[in-house]
Amino acid sequence: MEFACSHVVCNWRPDGAASTGVSFIEHLYDNTVTVKQQEGSVPPPLPPRRLRKPRPTSLPLPPHPSFQPPLGPPSLPPPVPPRFDKLEAESRLKANVNVVSLSIGKLVDISQASGLENFHSPVICGKCSAALSCLSSLQRNVWLCEFCGCENSVDDSVRRVCVGQRAGIHSDDVYLPNQSDDDYQNLEDTLVVFCVDISGSMSVTTEVTSSSGSQTYVSRLEGIQDALQRALTSLLQQSPRRRVALVTFNDEVVIYGDGTSTPVTLRDWALVDYDHIWQQGVAYSIPHCIAETYEKLIQRVKELREHGATSLGPAALASVAMASRYPGSKVILCTDGRANIGLGEIDQTPSVSSSRTPYFYRQLSQQAVGSGVIISVMTFEGTDCSLADVGRLADTTGGSVSMVTIGTVATQIQLASMDNVLATGVTATLVARDGVYFPYEDENNHILVRAIGNVTKGLEITIQFAVKPEFMDAFLQKDTLPFQLQLTFKTRDQQKVTRIITEQRPVTTCSRIWAGSLNMAVLGVHCAQLCASLTMEGRVQEAQMQLKAQQDLHNQISKQRPIKKEESIYGNWMDTMTTICDDITTESLTLSDEAAEVMYQMKRASSVSSSNNNTTEKQKKPTRKKKKALLEAM
Repeated sequence: MEFACSHVVCNWRPDGAASTGVSFIEHLYDNTVTVKQQEGSVPPPLPPRRLRKPRPTSLPLPPHPSFQPPLGPPSLPPPVPPRFDKLEAESRLKANVNVVSLSIGKLVDISQASGLENFHSPVICGKCSAALSCLSSLQRNVWLCEFCGCENSVDDSVRRVCVGQRAGIHSDDVYLPNQSDDDYQNLEDTLVVFCVDISGSMSVTTEVTSSSGSQTYVSRLEGIQDALQRALTSLLQQSPRRRVALVTFNDEVVIYGDGTSTPVTLRDWALVDYDHIWQQGVAYSIPHCIAETYEKLIQRVKELREHGATSLGPAALASVAMASRYPGSKVILCTDGRANIGLGEIDQTPSVSSSRTPYFYRQLSQQAVGSGVIISVMTFEGTDCSLADVGRLADTTGGSVSMVTIGTVATQIQLASMDNVLATGVTATLVARDGVYFPYEDENNHILVRAIGNVTKGLEITIQFAVKPEFMDAFLQKDTLPFQLQLTFKTRDQQKVTRIITEQRPVTTCSRIWAGSLNMAVLGVHCAQLCASLTMEGRVQEAQMQLKAQQDLHNQISKQRPIKKEESIYGNWMDTMTTICDDITTESLTLSDEAAEVMYQMKRASSVSSSNNNTTEKQKKPTRKKKKALLEAM
């Protein structure tokens, strides 16, 4: 767990009041708890004015001069010194710096957790389900839960069980079962399904430069065929034991499988029968690995011809059904047009509001997550595929969303087909002290459960938290507050694992936060993920407010310390999303495919330091080349 701020800020409020924002001091504080000032505090009263003593009445009055100069204005009291709280309010920000980042892609890699293994079951609180850790306090076989205050009776053996790795205020335990409930699975025993659009629009050509330097025209289908042949060759060389299948769609769906069996064709009424399509996909056997089917698949790809409509939904369903037999499998969906026949048909008015998204795509994405299947979606630039809707298949399952050209489609397909699944069935539970809540997620509970599903390398999620007003005084009397992450998942070989990390964080108020104590990477990634999620849910105004608050915070930090070169990308992300949100009107909540691609990439943003691929470059491009063309007039 990585926190954006060194302390838990107890008095941040989401209502935007000036007294609840964040202000900065120019020097580092001494890491002690700041005494809370009473609300409505006033400056000290002015000292009494020292007037001249009256003259004794017994003394004679001085004679009146014959000439009296004009009297000046009566003397005024000295000006009231400026109120510190008002000056402070002007520089306070509305951004919440209580943010924690969870590097899920690293935490599920138990090969890096040597020495943390524990073959006993964790001791769980009977009230809040927090786990006993080395940071917990045991008194005479009674554990007083540090998260909810519940008393739990524990055995004498617990003192020997609780041997997790402790480093100061950090505890980390990996709980492994003595034996797995599921059969062992070969790490390469997964399936890659190429789900390819061969509708009539795939005949559209693009001018490209050939290897000889001459100009030629290549259709989208020809580009896909070349890309698939390259991907199959790469898989044969790098993962010869992996299974590979092919599914195509136009006004019918054809399941070719691994190319060695008779294809199954779905048409007419079958395109609207969810259960029938699922059963056909699950029943289609893929018995051979690519080392045995390479030539057959290459031949099937070369024979493809474009014509007809776009039954994208039924084809995606059949592909997921085939892949569901092998947890950790992938479906790579390539299309150039909007689904217009069968299940998942999309009308001509796309929306960023999740309530208007076709139910079919939400249902299919959840079923894919439950089966451990990752879906990646690729569309061609310049087309209208309603990526805001179809892209949810990838967003929910942990896949990628990308817009490609004839020149880039081969690279993107090979990247999407890489065998980089680390864990499936991943669930993250963040437990905080009773009195803490999670804005935008669960504002009534101090426990947050996030179903993640499939995890690949580099996955990072961020969560913000806050303290309820009625608990603020009590928390400020404490030295620290506890936080615990419970991560449950299945490894590639179907081993069930529970990893529990517990930390203690010091507390303070927001009136004294030094810019140097803030982690710009955590704040930048959280801003990207939160604002993209709000935008895709149709909550554009809330996204705009968050962007403004984060931009103000970024500017304030830059005044206190120089922004590092690698941190400048987070400001670019904010500029990109601000452009998109500003162009979305309340009358027409629509996103172009270009804007949807950016938002889906932002939802899966990760810090620059943990990104060892081209993700950051991909996320920087829209700020320059696409910035003014992200949204199309619809």
